[in-house]
Amino acid sequence: AATALICAAASVQVTAGANSLGGVGEMLSNMGISYELLVLAYVSSLATKLADTFASEIGKAYGKTTFLITTFERVAPGTEGAVSLEGTVAAAFGGSILPIYAYGIGLLSGGSATVLIGIATFAAFMATNAESLIGATLQGKKGMEWMTNEVVNFFNTVIGAGIAIGLGRMLL
Repeated sequence: AATALICAAASVQVTAGANSLGGVGEMLSNMGISYELLVLAYVSSLATKLADTFASEIGKAYGKTTFLITTFERVAPGTEGAVSLEGTVAAAFGGSILPIYAYGIGLLSGGSATVLIGIATFAAFMATNAESLIGATLQGKKGMEWMTNEVVNFFNTVIGAGIAIGLGRMLL
């Protein structure tokens, strides 16, 4: 949610005119990050969180076999960094719901439906897998007590937004 708020605030600054506001709006505009890319990042960050929730909840409830993402060793459902086929499919589905809705109501613009929805869904899916990797390697480790689930979720949404901006700059 914090990432989405940052993207939304930045998009308002870019829309209002980078030169009149200075600061963040000017910096983003100079980096070639348009209003459309910020909205895509906003949608992707929220889609990332939904993909993660779908993966976690459906994976725990219906995952027949769960593996640690780093070693593919079988682990109990709910283990940090555990993935399952059911949870992975659920992540892809969950990550597509908000981008489809956002395009349908006209929030996403600047490209074709397939490209915009595809970028946001792909970003959400990849970020959710990155979150599993972070959970497996850093969360709960000695010296990493600050790496709580909330911090991992923040990084998750930042990664989703970042992937969307990167792909958007390349494909739009």
